[in-house]
Amino acid sequence: MYEGVQMSLRLRLMLPLVVVFSASVGYPLLHAFYLSLTNYKITSRGDTKIVWLQQYIATLQDPNYWSSLRVTAVFVILAVFIEFWLGLFVALALQKQRKIKDLTRSFLLAPMFVTPIAIGLMFRFILNQQLGVIPTFLAKFGLAYDFFGPGKALFTIVLIDVWQWTPFMVLLLLAGLEGLSKSPFEAAKIDGASALFTFRKITLPMLMPVISVAILIRSLDAMKIFEYVFAITRGGPAIETMTIQYYTYQTGIQFYRLGLASAMSYLMLIIVMIIAVILFRRVEATRKNQ
Repeated sequence: MYEGVQMSLRLRLMLPLVVVFSASVGYPLLHAFYLSLTNYKITSRGDTKIVWLQQYIATLQDPNYWSSLRVTAVFVILAVFIEFWLGLFVALALQKQRKIKDLTRSFLLAPMFVTPIAIGLMFRFILNQQLGVIPTFLAKFGLAYDFFGPGKALFTIVLIDVWQWTPFMVLLLLAGLEGLSKSPFEAAKIDGASALFTFRKITLPMLMPVISVAILIRSLDAMKIFEYVFAITRGGPAIETMTIQYYTYQTGIQFYRLGLASAMSYLMLIIVMIIAVILFRRVEATRKNQ
């Protein structure tokens, strides 16, 4: 009887969460799924009809959709790769810091707390070829570089993301480093192991669970890249920075085709869920091998 009362109490305590979740997440998802099965357009709502899977088929046959997926994948791989290694080396340096370490850490974490749209607008002016501070400085040395020109814009967006989100990697990796047992490092030092050997054979293997979680979280977050593109390039030049999020926004909001945009969103949701499952399994495998 006591167990039944306890279970009833748990269900009642969970009820507010279930209601809020259903209203804020469940309904939008279901409504978006319904729209993905229709030809709904804001400009002709009276002509809406069920087309079943036609929007999904049209999306899969759209070369721009696959191009935007490729751009998003390149962005995620480059950004997370740079952020991880840069964040790891900064975390190693901060771990050994003794003086004013709290001030240093606060200063390094500051970019992470600024909204991405503000960061995008800031770099839009800083790197502007005509008015930007950095291009003007480079021009004094006879160097001309268009940061948002063809073949360069996507990498510039990557560097902006690295500037803002490397502190996130630093935060997670530094916490992981400070939680490592000291005994293996002391034993390696007594045995005369070099710093590189210690890093490769002790630090990295022991830190692997934290590394896996950090890469998982950052990769899933990087897939949502939208603000930088919206604030700076609007998908250009041509479609070089047309990420999947911006292409979906353009289809649904600028071209009013919410049915097609909903289908794009659900296909992206399926892709993200598959990637998340793969990464979660890798994280679990890493933990079991420790």
